[in-house]
Amino acid sequence: MAIVGFFVFSSSKPKVEPKTIATPPQIKQETGTKAAFAIFTNGTFRIFTASMYHNLSADVYIEPSNPNIVNVKKANITWDDFFKTLPMKLTHDCLTTGTGQTFCTKGNQTLKFYIKGRLDANALDQIINAGDQLLVSFGNENEAQIQSQLQQIPSINQN
Repeated sequence: MAIVGFFVFSSSKPKVEPKTIATPPQIKQETGTKAAFAIFTNGTFRIFTASMYHNLSADVYIEPSNPNIVNVKKANITWDDFFKTLPMKLTHDCLTTGTGQTFCTKGNQTLKFYIKGRLDANALDQIINAGDQLLVSFGNENEAQIQSQLQQIPSINQN
């Protein structure tokens, strides 16, 4: 009696799952961008000279020496990111000041945003660019009043 055995050989290689290579964490991009802003409510220029508004974030902040100049130290910071660092609340429709006054769009009283002199309903979502000038205006201003407010925003010279 003969014993016969069969051996099966496979030439295929074992399946190897691709390895995921960990990428290094995102390097924080630093910038020295400066921009300016002004807020008006019913024609009143809001000032930010109180210390509660100054140097509240390492990424984006205002200083006591010129509280209408925004210093941006991290890339891709939006106007919304900046205002969220301040002890106030600003949305597309409402402004609540640091002292608790509230100004919300209702009837002919509207909250409007202008970047570089142009009406922009989505200004808060825009990345702050070098030399930007943002106007936040609440009320029922006419075009001449808006132009006067725009002229009160400091000009920025980027060096």
